[in-house]
Amino acid sequence: MTTVLLTGASGFLGQHVLRELVAAGAEVRALSRREETDAVIGALGGTPVRADVTDVASLTAAMTGVDAVFHTAADTNTWRPHNDAQTRTNVGGAENLLAAAKAASVRSFMHTSSVSAYSHLVHGMLREDVAQRGGDSWINYERTKFLAEQAVRAAGIPFIIFQPSHILGPGDTRNWSRLIAMIDQNRLPGVPPGSGAFADVREIAKAQVRAWQREKFGEAYLLGGEHASFLELVTLIGGQLGRKTPKRALPLPLLKIFAQFKYRVSLITRKPPDITPESAMFTCHDLAVDSSKAIRDLDYRATPLPALLADTIAWMRSVQMLR
Repeated sequence: MTTVLLTGASGFLGQHVLRELVAAGAEVRALSRREETDAVIGALGGTPVRADVTDVASLTAAMTGVDAVFHTAADTNTWRPHNDAQTRTNVGGAENLLAAAKAASVRSFMHTSSVSAYSHLVHGMLREDVAQRGGDSWINYERTKFLAEQAVRAAGIPFIIFQPSHILGPGDTRNWSRLIAMIDQNRLPGVPPGSGAFADVREIAKAQVRAWQREKFGEAYLLGGEHASFLELVTLIGGQLGRKTPKRALPLPLLKIFAQFKYRVSLITRKPPDITPESAMFTCHDLAVDSSKAIRDLDYRATPLPALLADTIAWMRSVQMLR
């Protein structure tokens, strides 16, 4: 049986990747830092391993006998005071994993990156041959995703890189589910003026395991979904929840001013704000993703947005996240 080491296994995407790896017959060792995540991992068929991507010694011990690594863990922070910690996790963590994997003669490394490696500085349709500009970005998350990809490409281990866009689906407790909950509670103050490509977490997980099984080493795959403006997204959510939503998007200058104000207040309170200049930029950007390479090579599919939202909302109701 093939032994896989998985990071981020208790997270949104990681849980789905764990399910797919177990279904494929792999023995999955999943990094876990505490007992609560041990239980989640065990329930999904994985074996919890006490290790952390910032702790080289723990990774060295966890890597013994491993055939492949799936790295899905990431720090998605957008608040500047936490940037150093984010860099240690996203860049240093990837470098630590790669070093431990190379020392243990691991045969392959599957790395979950993000469309953010290209950066909001790139406009137009994203394809894998578009030059990445994450290294030029003022947004630390974009820089760290770019730099982590560079580390993976330079490590000398057969790799596959996955670049998902906005991820939706069952199991989301911290990402777009917060927007859905705000709409359900009639607390949405406004809608940003940007757009996104909304991908199904289940299809992303399946594509990752298929890429590994089909040995698509040396490749990178953009994993997008149906394109919609954030106003269209919010309107769809409101319709499914039976809630009223704004009819127009906020003006871009107003959103940026509000984000700067919230950030300056946060420097006084020392508490992360609910919107930062960085997160505002993400939601002001128009993101379009061409997933044709993944469709061709990995049988990847984009779930229609209404169906994807319906599944996400049904799951949120099942765990009492909605009224």
